[in-house]
Amino acid sequence: MQVYVYRNEEQVAKAASMIFASVISEKPDAVLGLATGSTPIPTYKRLISLNKDGYIDFSRIRTYNLDEYVGLSPEHPASYRYFMNEQLFDHINIDKNNTHVPSGLGDVEKNAEDYDAAIERAGGIDLQLLGIGHNGHIGFNEPNPRAFIYKTNIITLTQSTIDANSRMFSCSDEVPRQAISLGIGGIMSSKRIILLATGRGKSSAVRDAVKGDITPLLPASILKAHNNVQFLLDEDAACLL
Repeated sequence: MQVYVYRNEEQVAKAASMIFASVISEKPDAVLGLATGSTPIPTYKRLISLNKDGYIDFSRIRTYNLDEYVGLSPEHPASYRYFMNEQLFDHINIDKNNTHVPSGLGDVEKNAEDYDAAIERAGGIDLQLLGIGHNGHIGFNEPNPRAFIYKTNIITLTQSTIDANSRMFSCSDEVPRQAISLGIGGIMSSKRIILLATGRGKSSAVRDAVKGDITPLLPASILKAHNNVQFLLDEDAACLL
């Protein structure tokens, strides 16, 4: 695990966008694992700018997002498909048919199996982007007292995650209680991982992931077992290291 600390979130985004640009330059049909939430938005804005200025080309890129709420249609303003279209896909030259978000509708157990199989057919994820939850979750893989869940799976969200995500809804009662998420195995199978964390609120989770033991009680701690992972942090997120 390599840890890099930058002055602020804009510097984190700049560093992350340069990593994406390098991967895309080296492999124009790369498979990218993408994340949602407020943390990656500055990075997506930089990628849009790099694309519009002709520095990177998304025309052959394939993407797989980490997760989606169970029960929300892609058209729902709080769905992660809607988020990705609004924050990135609608603004770059990517083929929407090459962008994938897990489906939280219908037979979600079958959807989970199909999602893992689709990533495997694509050759695996070349670069996986992650954030980290206040409780150390990655994707929607919540703390588990027994074991890491390796396959894409259906997860019951913790109250802290529901509270953190309620800003996208009119109230916390509207937040779905379950999500479909790429499992720990899918994340760890990625060839390279970058985790972005900004803000003092993430500092405890970052400290425990970097300095603590590997434990399913803190899912992000498993990243220490990966051979090519970088944490890109602002000074606030790194303040407890």
